Amino acid sequence: MTAGYSGTPLPRKLGIKPGHRLALVGAPAGFEVTLGALPDGVTLLARPWASLDVVVCFTTRRADLARRFAPMARALDPAGGLWVAWPKRASRVPTDLDENAVRAVGLEAGLVDNKVCAIDETWSGLRFVYRLADRPARTARPVRTARTAKAARSGAFAR
Repeated sequence: MTAGYSGTPLPRKLGIKPGHRLALVGAPAGFEVTLGALPDGVTLLARPWASLDVVVCFTTRRADLARRFAPMARALDPAGGLWVAWPKRASRVPTDLDENAVRAVGLEAGLVDNKVCAIDETWSGLRFVYRLADRPARTARPVRTARTAKAARSGAFAR
């Protein structure tokens, strides 16, 4: 399954690679269909916690994003990426977010944006990462206790 206009599979657009640890926050109903097949060995977590390679957070309100951003950033592996998804203007989903507002929240938290993508017809995404100079030291990854991507196909996405 592809998303957006590029024909590139969504997991590839989001930088989800084999063996990655992924958390979805506030994902809309049916997002697992939009996301499509995940690479082998991806661990899908129900909530963000330490050493995540990719976090995708869906939100429609700036205040909600501002409240969630720092804890999600702390959960990232130093080389990880935090995607913030907000409704496109054409979607007519009520929101007080746009790309500039999302960027401002991320920059205020000390991360930098380095990629934008169309997630689907409703959602745009902006990826944030730590600057190389600001990356925290790597910590040992916790023992994997979450479901694997294969088990998550049953719909175990965080809401």
